[in-house]
Amino acid sequence: MKRHSTAIWNGSLGEGKGTLTTQSGALDAQGYSFKARFEDENGKSGTNPEELLAAAHAGCFAMQLSHFLAENGTPADELKARSVVTVEQADGGFAVRSSALTLEGKVPGIDDATFQELATKAKEGCPISKALGAIDVTLDAKLV
Repeated sequence: MKRHSTAIWNGSLGEGKGTLTTQSGALDAQGYSFKARFEDENGKSGTNPEELLAAAHAGCFAMQLSHFLAENGTPADELKARSVVTVEQADGGFAVRSSALTLEGKVPGIDDATFQELATKAKEGCPISKALGAIDVTLDAKLV
């Protein structure tokens, strides 16, 4: 299986603008810029690679955990996963430092110890977590 996306960038780093298009069409010429990536703390001026990485990580983790919960005989009613990707200045540029996963799970019939065990297994085993092996990945999971 292969998936693709296309980025088109025009102009300099600080003044330029670009678009992102995904194979699925979920993003179709979606704008992104330096401002959206590094200056706009409210995140409303466009997307950025780190936001997309966070979405991919949260989605992958939730899917992996749903599989483990079903295998356990305790399918989830709902898993609300969030990833916060942290980017910091480093060595004259920027570096992704961490992805902090948080999870609220509605899972009938499961005890907290088993839920924590399966959530940790999913965090370590989802393909995006594996791809992020060079950074710190944390998990805070709660049954609700």
